[in-house]
Amino acid sequence: MANGGSGQALSEQEQLARRQAVRDLMPKTPYLAWLGVVIERWEPDSVTLRLPFRPELTNDGQHYHGGVIAAVIDTAGAAAAWSNHDFNKGARASTVSLSIQYASAAKSSDLLCHAKVLRRAKELTFADILAVDDRGAVVAHALETYRIAT
Repeated sequence: MANGGSGQALSEQEQLARRQAVRDLMPKTPYLAWLGVVIERWEPDSVTLRLPFRPELTNDGQHYHGGVIAAVIDTAGAAAAWSNHDFNKGARASTVSLSIQYASAAKSSDLLCHAKVLRRAKELTFADILAVDDRGAVVAHALETYRIAT
């Protein structure tokens, strides 16, 4: 059980502690640590992630590879889902669907991904993610469905 098998619901303090633990762990996972993802803002149902620019994440030394952008977008949507998750409902997670529309290139710029939860259902969380460069120009827009269950 998500509550440690005790059968008792987690208190709000325990919920907050688990959300904090996810926030602290997420950027330390091997892939995200290698990418260099930084959590800039973590509020209930709303997060912002920053990817500092590095030439090795690009196609040509200047423009991010689309897969890198997709990875940060996916991570931002997942982070938004975890930011206000009820751990009494489980802790096994995966992305169910991710739809991205690329609008422009991010040239030699940090990438910021702003994710906001649109709706929470029993196991599914629906998030809207906007990726922008450090000048505020839209790079991509995405919708994500993320599942957290027992």
